[in-house]
Amino acid sequence: MRDLVLSPVRFENEIDNIFNSFLNPVSSAKMNAGFNPRVNIAENDDQVDITFEIPGMEKGDIKVLVQDGQLTVSGERKFKEEQKEENFVRTEIRTGSFSRAFTLPDYVESEKILADYKNGFLEITLPKKEEKKPKEIEVKIQ
Repeated sequence: MRDLVLSPVRFENEIDNIFNSFLNPVSSAKMNAGFNPRVNIAENDDQVDITFEIPGMEKGDIKVLVQDGQLTVSGERKFKEEQKEENFVRTEIRTGSFSRAFTLPDYVESEKILADYKNGFLEITLPKKEEKKPKEIEVKIQ
């Protein structure tokens, strides 16, 4: 789907994270307290589906906002208990805030967007406008 675009700031952050993780994987994990949830985007004739992988979060910690032709999903993942950093031998579970922004294509009906969060997955459905859906007309052969 060409029209759903990663914001320039987000793209720059992704490149920085990759570069830093190769240079110094241990300090990189400490510097990046936040996490970046993985996203799948699928499109069919009726809708665009965006699925975020965000386990360990409560529904109330996630915000989905549509404004000025942009879909923004943000939230914060926290540990259930406060733990001191010195007790950890290894920390790979990322916590902190995240924000992902996508430019909505003009064929999405933004007033009808739906979001559902279950079992660590946030599924957002972007329905297409009727006039943009492909129409099939059967032509009778004479």
